[in-house]
Amino acid sequence: MTSFSSYNFNGKKAIVRVDFNVPLSKETLKITDDKRMRAALPTIKKILSDGGAVVLISHLGRPKNGPESTFSLKHLCTHLEKISEAKVNFTPDCIGIEAENAAENLKTGEILLVENVRFYKEETNGDLPFAKQLSRLGDCFVNDAFGTAHRAHASTTHIASYFKSENKMCGLLMNAEIESAKKVMEETKRPFTAIVGGAKVSDKVLIVENLMKKADHIIIGGGMAYTFKKALGGNIGNSLCEDERIETCKKILENACEKGVQIHLPVDSIIANEFSKEAKTALKSSAEIPDGWMGLDIGPEAAVEFAAIIKASKTVLWNGPMGVFEMVAFENGTRSIANAVAEATQNGAYSLIGGGDSAAAAKQFDVVSQISHVSTGGGALLEYFEGKVLPGVAAIGQ
Repeated sequence: MTSFSSYNFNGKKAIVRVDFNVPLSKETLKITDDKRMRAALPTIKKILSDGGAVVLISHLGRPKNGPESTFSLKHLCTHLEKISEAKVNFTPDCIGIEAENAAENLKTGEILLVENVRFYKEETNGDLPFAKQLSRLGDCFVNDAFGTAHRAHASTTHIASYFKSENKMCGLLMNAEIESAKKVMEETKRPFTAIVGGAKVSDKVLIVENLMKKADHIIIGGGMAYTFKKALGGNIGNSLCEDERIETCKKILENACEKGVQIHLPVDSIIANEFSKEAKTALKSSAEIPDGWMGLDIGPEAAVEFAAIIKASKTVLWNGPMGVFEMVAFENGTRSIANAVAEATQNGAYSLIGGGDSAAAAKQFDVVSQISHVSTGGGALLEYFEGKVLPGVAAIGQ
């Protein structure tokens, strides 16, 4: 394995797999959040400052039938040129003579952004000949796309097999993501509190089971909390519930008790008579929700209890919101968690926020700068904490 920081890119054309899967407005196709692009800048700038050139490979969205203008990476060029302060070239294909010629003619200090690799089904199929064609675009390969590290796709994993070990490496963002995850799971300072939220138990069963090997406290919120409440005999009204997972919840609670892990469920909830920002709301015990009503946020008592646990922690992992924080009436629970994680961090804790909704909540409640690390990869981080090997990392030999 080669160290990115010590590698000399002078005179090299470096293929960098980035995660530029950024949101675009439907009307203007303008970037609405460039966080993932900015996260890749340190890697890009290191290569350029060494005297190299950069060939960027990425996907955007989930195109179904080949090229679609809506998902073209050409919409990113102007903004990329602005934030990178480098000339950005674009080629309307990611393989073939045109792309190879564009890479060959790329000058030192310049960037070439090739078209969306997912315009080819061979990308997601992990096609080796396709990966080989991509590998022709540069002299070395840098994987800096943590957000897709859990996918064994052609450009995230198989392309690495066409480079010698000394010419393939993880970029600065990928290394930072891996190091932050290791600080939580391998260099744990105690007490360690994991906050797990979101809609479904089925999405988080493996992470909860794996976290029980490490965590002192597991806080469970969001829609998934109500399946646990029902498993304990509570009345949850019309709240989200996976009846087929009730036995799983019971087993998790039993195992936690045996391992000495404290699982915390919300004692109270903000409930609504419909899933709407105009809904009538009320405060109820999470185990006494009337029929026709549903829990859409943790209540104030739960928020205070959870915040106290978080603030007393030395390691904090947060993956998933406490409620429907996108609606003002149901944002307070998630806001209280965000503020508690920020306060714990200021008091010396190491905090890691998973990507996706948790990262969006951290941004919405303006605590990003107060967190140790906010991950760019929700799915990849989730699989890491489930104990799975990430193909994109394994392919580099890290």
